[in-house]
Amino acid sequence: MSDGLQAAVRDALRSIIDPEIGGNIVDLGLIYDVQVLPDDVVHVSMTTTVKGCPAAGFLKDAVQACAGGVPGVRQVDVALTYDPPWTPDRITETVSA
Repeated sequence: MSDGLQAAVRDALRSIIDPEIGGNIVDLGLIYDVQVLPDDVVHVSMTTTVKGCPAAGFLKDAVQACAGGVPGVRQVDVALTYDPPWTPDRITETVSA
């Protein structure tokens, strides 16, 4: 079940568009990891394109709300990290095509 919930959260997060670049945050490589922990708690590790990004709070709140709206998710923990730093190499071919 956790694999299905993890996939559902990732799919839901694709609805969040980065205001700077314009693509969704999953395909831009801003979502580093989605883990489903015991009791259907979801931990999302994410970054922004640059440290100090003015949209960081907006994006973190959007991830919290979006993941929390997925059926079966009981709680969401969002961690913002810059290790490793984001680079354009993280963008999927879907976005760059």
